[in-house]
Amino acid sequence: MPYGDAMNARLRSEERRAEIVRAALEVIAGRGYRAASLAAVAERVGLTQQGLLHHFPTKEALLVAVLEERDQWDAVPDSRWRLDLLASLVEYNAMRPGIVQTFSALLGESVTEGHPAREYFTERYGKVRAAMAEVLRAEYGERLPNGLTPERTAPLLVAVMDGLQYQWLLDPEGVDMPGAFRDFLTLLGERGEDGGIEESGEHGVGGEEREG
Repeated sequence: MPYGDAMNARLRSEERRAEIVRAALEVIAGRGYRAASLAAVAERVGLTQQGLLHHFPTKEALLVAVLEERDQWDAVPDSRWRLDLLASLVEYNAMRPGIVQTFSALLGESVTEGHPAREYFTERYGKVRAAMAEVLRAEYGERLPNGLTPERTAPLLVAVMDGLQYQWLLDPEGVDMPGAFRDFLTLLGERGEDGGIEESGEHGVGGEEREG
């Protein structure tokens, strides 16, 4: 096959794969991963199931492509996340409920044993916690105003972002997701009345200093 024809065929294949991923996002958003079928995705893009399998040989392979595509949309060059960019991401997510719903549905399903996305989310959260710790360190240094380290605060930051998404999906009129996240960022920058929080291990129960 001439080089030009081969390039055109590759581009057509990539375009078709992208179309299939978008269709899979829509189907998963509406039905959940377990109820979503390859046949339903194939029908949405005008393919037979066999034709879809030419691009994605298994349902699991298609799921991985969906998750990777979603991560690409949230990517920042060189991973240069900042707290203000995180707030902008939350605002952006509020404008794309279908994507947020798909991600949240897959996340909820992935906690079950044997789910094909479980390993993906486990690894992803490890990376996200580490990245958020670096964001906090760049903003506050080794201690936040409340006395916590970036590593201890990072899981809380991630929990707020994902937890707000669930509340917002269930009650979009009652939950201002971007506003609530900005409120949380304000709390991160506030210092307690005693000027900070003591590390566990420095004091015993009731605030008494430990001997030795």
